[in-house]
Amino acid sequence: PLHSTQASVRSYSYSMGSMRSSAPCVLIALVALVSPVRAFTPSRMPRMAFRARTHQSISTVVAVEEDASPLDGVKTFARVFTKSVSGGDSLKQAIAGGLAGEYDRAAADAKITKTIQSAPVVMFSWTMSPACKKAKELLALAGISPLVVELDQPWSEGNPVRAELGRRTGRTSVPSIWIGGKYVGGCDDGPSDEAPGIVKLAFMGKLQDKVAAAASS
Repeated sequence: PLHSTQASVRSYSYSMGSMRSSAPCVLIALVALVSPVRAFTPSRMPRMAFRARTHQSISTVVAVEEDASPLDGVKTFARVFTKSVSGGDSLKQAIAGGLAGEYDRAAADAKITKTIQSAPVVMFSWTMSPACKKAKELLALAGISPLVVELDQPWSEGNPVRAELGRRTGRTSVPSIWIGGKYVGGCDDGPSDEAPGIVKLAFMGKLQDKVAAAASS
């Protein structure tokens, strides 16, 4: 746990080996979060990135807004998470949805559409993510200046966008990079040959062509 006069956040890790049987394991961990925890706002806390990988341990961070009960935050996460899993979503998508809480999906989706159409290259990022920092550096080396949307500034606005990005692309991880309004993957990899990530696109000699085509359209 991280404690200060401003805030306190508990992060629980548990291995995938203990989770494979069923989703309730996640809910058990969330119940453990219920304790006298002081709320915080993103501007008062060091930026914290939530990272979940199926082949590693998972850390779930639940942030509770000021004037809200810690139990309310846990209940919302559990409710949204359970509904997402019941609907057939992957574990990562369910976690992203749980962190986003209750939100207007249509509004978040419209925000994504507007954003990816507003510039030739768009990157959805976390400020402290090593992969996002690497992608920014590589794009800069290539002479490419993307529109960067930091999803952790603030989390309350970025988490719903991240959840919807996951539904669009099948990946909740960042960076989520878009060229000409089309998803091209992350930094080192992506979900398909059409979206392999910017590193592979660069090695295939396609990155600059895609950017040039997007800038001229």
